[in-house]
Amino acid sequence: MFAGIGLVILLVMVFGGFAFTGGDLEPVLHAIPHEMLIIGGAAVGALVAGNGMKELKAFGGGFAKVFKGPQYNKKDYLDVIFLVSSLMKKLRTEGPVALEPHIEDPKASTVFAEYPKLLKDSTLIHMITDTLRLVVISSGTLDPMAVEDVMDNALKTHHHDEIKPADMMQGLADALPALGIVAAVLGVVKTMGSIDKPPAILGGMIGSALVGTFLGILLAYGIVAPFAGRCKAVIEADAAIYGVVKQIIIASLHGHPLPLVIEAARSGISHANQPAFSDVFDGMRGR
Repeated sequence: MFAGIGLVILLVMVFGGFAFTGGDLEPVLHAIPHEMLIIGGAAVGALVAGNGMKELKAFGGGFAKVFKGPQYNKKDYLDVIFLVSSLMKKLRTEGPVALEPHIEDPKASTVFAEYPKLLKDSTLIHMITDTLRLVVISSGTLDPMAVEDVMDNALKTHHHDEIKPADMMQGLADALPALGIVAAVLGVVKTMGSIDKPPAILGGMIGSALVGTFLGILLAYGIVAPFAGRCKAVIEADAAIYGVVKQIIIASLHGHPLPLVIEAARSGISHANQPAFSDVFDGMRGR
């Protein structure tokens, strides 16, 4: 929502301010489609040339993240604490055999079924089930530090893949001013080919060429770069839920008491989504 509002403010203030100070929008608006054809086409071509289909799809998904924002809220963080804690409790009290059916087929699990939104996140579910599968097949003899290393590597790999759309946006933002100059240079070349025209016509052609530079800079620093920053922030915000999973599993494998396990889980959650200790502890009592 705020991305859309920001775009409206940006366009109104830039073009409205230009018109308010006496500028004539007609030649600018007339030149924009032609300049955008060059700048936008060059940008799309560069993206296609430098990336595969998987990366391009992720790039489109990155723009969706900008407008949708983080997918998880305070309730979701409570749910993931309850989910993983319930699984660890089952492992501790009933043993690996009782836990195995739940991690082998999460969609058929009564424990996972209580959290349908979390069940849709395949990365989250695989992280939980794959880690607990290691614990089950080792009959509880794994060193918690070794499990933590495995989870850290999984998180690093996942973050490396997830952050690519934001990096691509930033790379595009860095390139757009130069692409704007390309469009402007082509406009100047066109103008030089009409050097015998009257000054009024030449002035209009030069003005159109300068619109290319203007668009490249506006798109780069007014739209794409802020989108890249927002995309990165959303990705990092959503990644916090995986850290919660890691903290609960590792703290539980260390044999820490429940209050410490809860605090380990809460410590990695931003204040905006961090549930109160009492909410988590009271919720755990009924599980």
